[in-house]
Amino acid sequence: MTLLLPIQLGLLLFIVFAATRAIARFRGGSLHLGSLAFWLCVWAAATLAVFFPNETTSIAQMVGISRGVDVIVYSSIALLFYLVFRAYIYIEDLRTQISTLIRELALRDVKKKRA
Repeated sequence: MTLLLPIQLGLLLFIVFAATRAIARFRGGSLHLGSLAFWLCVWAAATLAVFFPNETTSIAQMVGISRGVDVIVYSSIALLFYLVFRAYIYIEDLRTQISTLIRELALRDVKKKRA
C-alpha cells in the first residue's frame, strides 16, 4: 500500500469537502440534479488526477501537450471562463427581471394614486 503524499491528502480533503457541499446544496434545494451531476463529475475527475497523475500526462500527449499538469491547468482555465460566462448571463437576466419588476410596480403605484 502506498502512502499518500501531503499534497494528495490535502487535495483529497478539499475534493471531499467540495463534493459534500454540492450534495448539501442539492439536498437543500438550491442545486438542481444536473448541476449536482456536473460538479460530482468534476470532483471525480479531480480525484482521478490526484491518484493517477501519470495518466494526465498520457491524456495531455494525446491532445498535443507535453505535461499532464498543463492539460489540467488549461482545462481548469477553460472551465472557469465558462462558469464566469454563465454567471454573467445569470446576473444580466436577474438585472433585466428586476428592472421589469420595478417598472411594473412603479406604474401600478401611479395608477393607484390617480384612482
